[in-house]
Amino acid sequence: MVIKMDAGKVFQMLLDGFGVTVGIFFVTLVCSIPLGLIFSIIQRSKIKPIRWLMDIIIWIVRGTPLMLQVIAIYYGPGLLGVELPMDEYSAVYIAFSINYGCYFSVIFKGGMDAVPKGQYEACQLLGMTKVQTFRYVVLPQVYKNVLPATSNETINLVKDTSLANIIGLGELVFQGKLLLSLGYITPFFATGLFYLVFIGILTIIFKQLEKRVNRYS
Repeated sequence: MVIKMDAGKVFQMLLDGFGVTVGIFFVTLVCSIPLGLIFSIIQRSKIKPIRWLMDIIIWIVRGTPLMLQVIAIYYGPGLLGVELPMDEYSAVYIAFSINYGCYFSVIFKGGMDAVPKGQYEACQLLGMTKVQTFRYVVLPQVYKNVLPATSNETINLVKDTSLANIIGLGELVFQGKLLLSLGYITPFFATGLFYLVFIGILTIIFKQLEKRVNRYS
């Protein structure tokens, strides 16, 4: 049975869901990239207990489904008797940021490890501090090394935003499923077009970034 709704209302529902999806994407990206950089630096720490602890955290996060992590962060505190001001948005932002921060950390660590050790030694001979070495010598090379892998993870993030509907957050897939339950089949499949357009734009942006990096390499 189809519940009558005008086309404008149907489109507005999809647009509202897409707005939530875009919000999850940008908040996660803004939070997870700095987190990933911090985690990667900790992974390369000379203090073994700290390095091992970071490795264990990353192993757990990467080894369990993101959906499970969202559920754990949203329902976990309450089940443990801890009262936290946790709503659906907060749970999703925290879970996604930590999850992608761990994935980005592995990528960034690989980019740092690819920088020849001789360059670190040369910077020491020139009297550069560790901060100066990282900022002016290491970071530009890491940026080039990790760009392809980072673009892949960023595109995966767009699709993973659909997992937020598991706790009732009204993102794009949630709205599509709601319309499907009301008898609207075409708008449900139209949700795929939103993802395709969004990913298409990101693909073009990353291709331009890679061209620019290769131009100056």
